[in-house]
Amino acid sequence: MSDPRLQDFIGAHRRLFVLTGAGCSTGSGIPDYRDEQGAWKRTPPVTYQAFVGDGATRQRYWARSLLGWPRIAEAQPNPAHRALAALEAQDRCEHLLTQNVDGLHQAAGSRSVIDLHGRLDAVVCLDCRAGSLRADLQVRLADANPDWAGLVAAAAPDGDADLDGRDFGAFRVPACEACGGMLKPDVVFFGENVPRERVQTAMAHLARADAMLVVGSSLMVYSGLRFVHAAVRADTPVAAVNLGRTRADDLLRFRVAAPCGDALAFLLGSDAERGVTPSAIAG
Repeated sequence: MSDPRLQDFIGAHRRLFVLTGAGCSTGSGIPDYRDEQGAWKRTPPVTYQAFVGDGATRQRYWARSLLGWPRIAEAQPNPAHRALAALEAQDRCEHLLTQNVDGLHQAAGSRSVIDLHGRLDAVVCLDCRAGSLRADLQVRLADANPDWAGLVAAAAPDGDADLDGRDFGAFRVPACEACGGMLKPDVVFFGENVPRERVQTAMAHLARADAMLVVGSSLMVYSGLRFVHAAVRADTPVAAVNLGRTRADDLLRFRVAAPCGDALAFLLGSDAERGVTPSAIAG
């Protein structure tokens, strides 16, 4: 059953700025990084500095990505994604800012989306800046490493896979087809800055909102937490849906400790699906 505080909060604010994190996509079979206390469940992800500075790190990254990418490519939106798309369809969402890199909000029908950390389905050359599709690189990776393509590994967050204990020294990493340069997923790695214009655009949307809703983020990373701080400075109320604690718990009006899809299910009633605002959330 949906929390009445959440229904009242959404009903009382016509222009919600929504920030989503990994907890929004766990219902689609994509693992998250942190436990309910906000601590790492596994070894932290590779940093930008290690990726660009060490060939062995790139071999390890792309070998694991070869096996982990299909989970992202095949993932489908879950009720949380569909509920937020319904919120936008009701013209109640100023904008949606996601820390996720899976593209599932767009797949669910959301259009006003900023991918704060980029998209995993895109690849960029760090030398000539040419862009390409991750799906095309998957073919090249498999062709270059046929002995790896058939391995089975447990899924890890953000298109990664658990392959610890293997020797990655023979793994072949394709280069940019345009210039022979270094390829990188077009996402923001740890240790890398979010593009300034992306942050500025999101802040402009936040300034036009009358409330902020955090969905499925522990806010342990500053790139997301900064938006809560900005909202609080502007006296914009903030609420959250997250199973575990967040780094901003003391700044929130309240936090609903429930799976995102369950907490937002009231947005997917028959009226919501027809684009009509249910009386339970009428503002």
